[in-house]
Amino acid sequence: MDMLWNGWGDPAKAAPLPETVTGLLRDLLGVTPRTTPAPALADVRPPAPTAAPAALRALARAAGGEEHVRTDAETRVRHTRGKSTPDLLRVRAGDLSDIPQAVVLPGSHDEVLAVLRTCAAHGLAVVPFGGGTSVVGGLAPQRSAFVALDLRRLNRLLDLDPVSRTAVLQPGLRGPEAEALLAGQGFTLGHFPQSFEWATIGGFAAARSSGQASAGYGRFDEMVLGLTLATPEGTIETGRAPRSAAGPDLRQLILGSEGAFGVITSVTVRIRPLPQTRVYEGWRFRSFQEGATALRRLAQDGPRPTVLRLSDETETLIGLAQPDAIGAGPGHSDAGCLAITGYEGTAEDTAWRRERAAAVLTDCGGTPAGTEPGDRWAHGRYSAPYLRDALLDAGAFAETLETAAFWSRIPGLYTAVRTALTDTLTQAGTPPLVMCHISHVYENGASLYFTVVSAQGEDPVAHWTPAKHAANEAVLAAGGTISHHHGVGTDHRDWYVREAGPLGVSALRAVKHRLDPDGVLNPGVLLPTD
Repeated sequence: MDMLWNGWGDPAKAAPLPETVTGLLRDLLGVTPRTTPAPALADVRPPAPTAAPAALRALARAAGGEEHVRTDAETRVRHTRGKSTPDLLRVRAGDLSDIPQAVVLPGSHDEVLAVLRTCAAHGLAVVPFGGGTSVVGGLAPQRSAFVALDLRRLNRLLDLDPVSRTAVLQPGLRGPEAEALLAGQGFTLGHFPQSFEWATIGGFAAARSSGQASAGYGRFDEMVLGLTLATPEGTIETGRAPRSAAGPDLRQLILGSEGAFGVITSVTVRIRPLPQTRVYEGWRFRSFQEGATALRRLAQDGPRPTVLRLSDETETLIGLAQPDAIGAGPGHSDAGCLAITGYEGTAEDTAWRRERAAAVLTDCGGTPAGTEPGDRWAHGRYSAPYLRDALLDAGAFAETLETAAFWSRIPGLYTAVRTALTDTLTQAGTPPLVMCHISHVYENGASLYFTVVSAQGEDPVAHWTPAKHAANEAVLAAGGTISHHHGVGTDHRDWYVREAGPLGVSALRAVKHRLDPDGVLNPGVLLPTD
């Protein structure tokens, strides 16, 4: 099943906003309903491909047959850009300027190599395409003549080693497919980002994804033990052992490279036994700072829950911590901040960690709210992108951004980003609602995930761009990283260049030139084009 072409996910799961929410948007932010309906896919008329017939024939030979090179309008539209709010607004407005010439579906590592070499020979850029869930411009290269390299045919579990607890997965596997294959043999990867239902294994690796259970299972890049990378110049294979002192770790060079260095064709990951028990519960804190102190205590001194997240006062009040409870009425907008803790594992270990974590949370001022908030969060953990689409349909603008920093910098980073967003959008005549939560914790720091809602203004994309830039500037000035788990893409590229520094960028350029001398791999994503 394909994702909704001009929104998120399964069309059957999309639902309009409750009247309580539309009323709040109208009264608080001045949001007015949109009057022009989005076009139907059948009415979209993209420009015809201009790629030379000889190039398309060569791609068909490389991908194993003509049926694996598609140039029809619907397939190309479905592979246009990702799922950020500006991406969706542009495609809903009929802007298809970033549409691929063709969609190529190779079925093996060797076919991927052949496609890359063919594209280099014919001057076509290549954008690896997994689930299409990028929210940072990662699927919009700075080259008009490009093909989307759809990896859905590389969707197998290649190997599972129960003794070493490792699995080799192909990149086109979506999150649920990978989990089902592993569960059939009693294991789990434990990687559950908000994009889980649609994103792929290759995308998780290419963007350094982080799942909602990262406190217990770790980030995706911590799960990766080995990689196979196809480039126009050949193959790189990494990962002979769980750890090595044999030079710099090439895995870390590939992880987060966002298709700019090559195409990941297999990933070796560590796996864990399926948990016997899963328990999620809620805790209330009087303030965001108080709750953040509690999370830091658990992250640094333990016991660390599997899931650990904290919504600020605004996000708690609105109810965004539990998207399926938005507009549900009394009982979901208590004062203070809501934290969610989750425990997965054996029954004995889960009970032990819950008891000792409760003592820490209570000592930090937390009040237990029972399992109902935790169960609601678990039930609606993948619902927020659908909520974003409903907000757009109702005439509101909604977007997210995230960052991370060391614990001592978190308060200043939180204030700086909120201020930048609020001031910029207010000056534009669309005062926003800015919400935030801590979604991932470490011994030395944490991530901050912001959600922004406002009226759309006359030109929603132009309305958002200055605010996004102001937030990016605030992130760097406050000592944060430009992205914790969404990636760089084109949206963050200029700030990533500043974060990495001139010499670091020069080193990465040298790597790209060696692996991709013709510059066909996702040009303009991650690094500026020459």
